[in-house]
Amino acid sequence: MSLKLKHILLGAAASVLLAGQALAEKIIIGHFGNPTPTQLLSTTDELAKATGWEIEWRKFAAGTDVIAAMASGDVVLSELGSSPIAIAASSGLEIEMIAYAGVLGKAESLIARNGSNIASVTDLKGKTVGVPMGSTAHYSLMGALQHEGLSETDVNIVGMKPDDIAAAWGQGTIDAAWVWQPVQSEILKTGTLIIGADQTAEWGYPTYDGWVVNKAFAEANSDKIVAFLKALDKVNGMYLADPAAWTADSAEVKALAAATGADPAQVPEIISGFTYLPMATQVEDAWLGSAADKIKATAEFLKGAGRIDATLDDYSGFVNPTYAAAAAQ
Repeated sequence: MSLKLKHILLGAAASVLLAGQALAEKIIIGHFGNPTPTQLLSTTDELAKATGWEIEWRKFAAGTDVIAAMASGDVVLSELGSSPIAIAASSGLEIEMIAYAGVLGKAESLIARNGSNIASVTDLKGKTVGVPMGSTAHYSLMGALQHEGLSETDVNIVGMKPDDIAAAWGQGTIDAAWVWQPVQSEILKTGTLIIGADQTAEWGYPTYDGWVVNKAFAEANSDKIVAFLKALDKVNGMYLADPAAWTADSAEVKALAAATGADPAQVPEIISGFTYLPMATQVEDAWLGSAADKIKATAEFLKGAGRIDATLDDYSGFVNPTYAAAAAQ
């Protein structure tokens, strides 16, 4: 099937499905379950009042699951990692990135099992590494290997969802993993952090989680999308105003722990593994203004690595900064 035909079919299917969903009371918001300020929105009815939506927060294990849910029309608004965004856009899925959820730092990292004799990326040669395939973590791993002159065939890369990584780690069947929280904290009990996504970003492979929305749904609900981003900006601003106040004993951290099942003692460190951008910053050229170029660069890397078949000439149609600009006012 050609990329153009796939684009047409996906767009038509999504439009039919969303024509009914745009009128529905219930909206499913996809997320990855990280205990970040965003999760505070799931603990109150503030967002529901601001948007008029009946909201179900649905946790996804990986970006590939989000893509499938958005392609089916079941989910119209979700967090999605930069690598899956590039994959979805290249396939013609009718979505657009409207904001950054968080720029990834040590929130996603390479963890080596203690006793595995892995002290650097180059030590991965001949080792078994678990990673969610097609994810930002996978992209970071491929970038790190390329930077250090290793090919994917030099390493036994095993595609696993985060929970499967935790299980394999417990069984001793993998030597290392590139994964996010809360599994990262769990395997760090018997492992060592080698590098994080902040390092691979410096090497030229930046990663982030973005907020993406179905285009037709956003057009039909523009005021509610703006209200969502305003609420997002508010909780991120609460954290940015005084990060040191978000301790294990703070009300905010306790609420995040209760919402996500994370250990309150670990939440402050987990939160600090992301960079949160105010909406006023997001609309600048360095961020949403150049997001299409970032998506294109990621797609081209994935194509070169054999992860996707083709890229587009222009990804600007998959980024819409107007909602963030309105939310920033």
